[in-house]
Amino acid sequence: MVHLYYDSKTGNVQRFIHKVIQITGWHAHKIEDGLDVPEAGHLITYTTKLGCVPDYTKQFMDNHAHKIYSVTSSGNRNWGKNFGLAADKVSEDYDVPLAMKFELSGTMEDINQFIDIIKHQYNDSKRGSKKLDIA
Repeated sequence: MVHLYYDSKTGNVQRFIHKVIQITGWHAHKIEDGLDVPEAGHLITYTTKLGCVPDYTKQFMDNHAHKIYSVTSSGNRNWGKNFGLAADKVSEDYDVPLAMKFELSGTMEDINQFIDIIKHQYNDSKRGSKKLDIA
């Protein structure tokens, strides 16, 4: 079973996650204080302050990076080069492969691409290649 760990401030990531779990039946866990991390999985976060990693995401990764197979981030293309930059920073800082980036709450194409990446690149058992970024 695939586990998704997500951080959402405005609801965009949460909407993305809910669409993914409706299609797949995967387990989703919102990052919050006291979150139990029962299984390894994939991180989905958002980019804040024009290119920063959210505080809860940092705290989560400080404690659980060894259980994270990939990182995905939402963002806004209006931010130009800072679009989804949180994913790049998490990937670099915690040595976790970047799966993809999507805008706001994602399109159905984004959702299907994410599902495909997780199903075919990771096989639920180990980290994929650092060169995974196909977004």
